[in-house]
Amino acid sequence: MNRLLAITYGAVCYGVFLIVFVYAMGFVAGLTPRSIDNAIAAPMAQAVIVDLLLLAAFALQHSVMARPAFKRWWTRIVPRTVERSTYVLFASLALALLMWQWRALPSAVWDVTWQPARLAIWMVYWLGWAIVLASTFMISHFELFGLRQVFAVWRRRPQVETGFRTTLFYRVVRHPLNFGFIVAFWAAPTMTAGRLLFAAVTTGWIVIAMYLEEHDQLAALGARFAAYRQSVPMIVPGLPMRSKIPQHSLRTPDV
Repeated sequence: MNRLLAITYGAVCYGVFLIVFVYAMGFVAGLTPRSIDNAIAAPMAQAVIVDLLLLAAFALQHSVMARPAFKRWWTRIVPRTVERSTYVLFASLALALLMWQWRALPSAVWDVTWQPARLAIWMVYWLGWAIVLASTFMISHFELFGLRQVFAVWRRRPQVETGFRTTLFYRVVRHPLNFGFIVAFWAAPTMTAGRLLFAAVTTGWIVIAMYLEEHDQLAALGARFAAYRQSVPMIVPGLPMRSKIPQHSLRTPDV
């Protein structure tokens, strides 16, 4: 029964993530019934405050629950086998809350009217999301979203983390998943005040989160991660001269 509950719970959490993730792509692009520019109407000051609070709640949930100290405490309450699935569920619910309660700030900051340019920007937007999705499979998509852990319980096998591996995009930048998010958030043929607020705040949080994550990885992996960090840029491809990267396994990112 415990095995059945674990795999059912993990599958439900993953299903919730998929629904919210797909909706979020449309939400940012303005392609869903409730979108970043077609949201709850409110006075500008109120809208800014509410949106900042929603973004802060989303960021705090991600960053706090990802920290090793929180995990050590949290797994005294939540079984370790479903800890990752629970993290994914909470993250999905936090994002769903943000999209549900978002206040519109529809004033245009810029608007590209030339159709070929608009098409090019939309292509960059979807390329960003493609990079996000592809990056998860270059490490361990099903471990990142908790399915691998619950399948290990179902099959009565010990849980073994993927480890630290540098493959494909991870040889170009250390955080390709975050790079994809930033590309998607800023690639807007029409940038409204609401989307600008969303893009600016999430980009700031992503930068902070990357430093927090790397602090944890450096503590866990030591010289291996230090060498990788010196060889590959954090987020902008091609910044430093890169040496050959050691063939390690890539630690599943938490943030």
